[in-house]
Amino acid sequence: MLAGTLSETLQRLDNAAKAAHRPVPRLLAVSKLKPAADIAALAAAGQRAFGENYVQEAQAKVAELAGLGLEWHLIGHLQSNKAELAAQLFDWVQTVDRPKLVTALGSARPVDRPPLKVLIQVNVDDEAGKHGCRPEQVDALAAAIAGQPGLSLRGLMAIPTPHADIERRRPAFRCMRELFDDLAARHRQVDTLSMGMSDDFAVAIAEGATMVRIGTALFGARPPKPQGIPA
Repeated sequence: MLAGTLSETLQRLDNAAKAAHRPVPRLLAVSKLKPAADIAALAAAGQRAFGENYVQEAQAKVAELAGLGLEWHLIGHLQSNKAELAAQLFDWVQTVDRPKLVTALGSARPVDRPPLKVLIQVNVDDEAGKHGCRPEQVDALAAAIAGQPGLSLRGLMAIPTPHADIERRRPAFRCMRELFDDLAARHRQVDTLSMGMSDDFAVAIAEGATMVRIGTALFGARPPKPQGIPA
């Protein structure tokens, strides 16, 4: 079943990219609150990159699936006190949004591993209470990341306001692409613009997403977060 949904999702991404005359983006399978067995099933069908929201939930899955050679992304808010574990556990952290986190991740990345790939999370719609830096803070954060040998700046990530009318999200996606192009002009290794999810990936692709984060369309609806799972 999951192999079928993976094939269908990849075809939908391909169709959206062709319709928009854009390159096909990478698929990040969002596996938060899903069992390791589901991740293994998608891995057997060819999916390699998986996104998790909670550091300690991911820790158990990474250990259980260590032999599969998967690529693990943190896509949830990261508390500074969990930065050391995240730096040891993940291949990518997509939610870097403040200088303190840059320092904590950089100092904790093991020296025997490649630099931790990071994306700067941007609060593109300036929503109150939402994580992410302001657009005008991107350059300073990028400079801080560039100064950390244990980190590799790869681009930007955003979660626009979830307007019911998907078209109302387009300006935010377009703004992110402009920020991304400006950043890539100054940092040659920047190649990833992570935006778009199960309900709006077609618009995100049309506006230039290079990676989309898909959970529900792959795994089905997920249960509410149990009270026992820490962030």
